[in-house]
Amino acid sequence: QVQLVESGGGLVQPGGSLTLSCAASGIIFKVNVMGWYRQAPGKQRELVARITSGGTTYYADSVKGRFSISRDNAKNAVTLQMNTLRPEDTAVYYCHSNLRTVPTLDTDLWGKGTLVTVSS
Repeated sequence: QVQLVESGGGLVQPGGSLTLSCAASGIIFKVNVMGWYRQAPGKQRELVARITSGGTTYYADSVKGRFSISRDNAKNAVTLQMNTLRPEDTAVYYCHSNLRTVPTLDTDLWGKGTLVTVSS
């Protein structure tokens, strides 16, 4: 019933930009945090950026100054603006959210992933 739906992946040249969007659908009591992880080929999954419902952000060192995360609490959505993309940014990007579907239960949700390929 509660799902994360991602969009915006694709192919982009080095130095280019891409925007990823994610929205939680279903009945949601409260969203605590939403963010993006990524998993490059042969690598472990890593946290890229996240934002709380209050607007507090976190960025991995590798993307600071290049990526920007924002939220739309009314829509239970999050957007990742990716600029100055590098080949090493190539990965499957996964939306993640920690939220409450009932007043006392926190739940972690994951999107199915969207592929970002940075290549010339």
